[in-house]
Amino acid sequence: MLADAHLGRLGCAREDQPYVVPIYFVLGDGCLYSFALPGQKIEWMRHNPRVCIETDRVVGADDWTSVVVLGRYTELEELPEFQRERERAHALLQGRPMWWEPGAISVEGVDEERGFLPIFYRVSIDQVSGYRGQQGSGTIRAAHSGVA
Repeated sequence: MLADAHLGRLGCAREDQPYVVPIYFVLGDGCLYSFALPGQKIEWMRHNPRVCIETDRVVGADDWTSVVVLGRYTELEELPEFQRERERAHALLQGRPMWWEPGAISVEGVDEERGFLPIFYRVSIDQVSGYRGQQGSGTIRAAHSGVA
């Protein structure tokens, strides 16, 4: 499901305060890749790199799947050691329509001389869990749970 998903919700926390925002992401090389402009979520992830990403597929009230990834944020800085991974993340994200939204909505990421200053990042997957509402059963079942 993670390979097919593209929209999720990123959860991060700072000083015991959770913050959840929608993001587009792509699965590649065993990590989730995304991008953002400077703002609150980037500041918070820099402070506390432990994050989660939730995505779901809803067909109906009794036919849905939800997956939660627990992982660690790593910023793919504009440094030589991250160049190949930044290019890979960009290439993977470009394979998705509208990949730059909602990450490009922030007005804080605009530099008057250079324009947008994108921040590419990855979430290394530590643990994945999921649940499924099965059609006709009226129950919720664990679809998968484990450490990546």
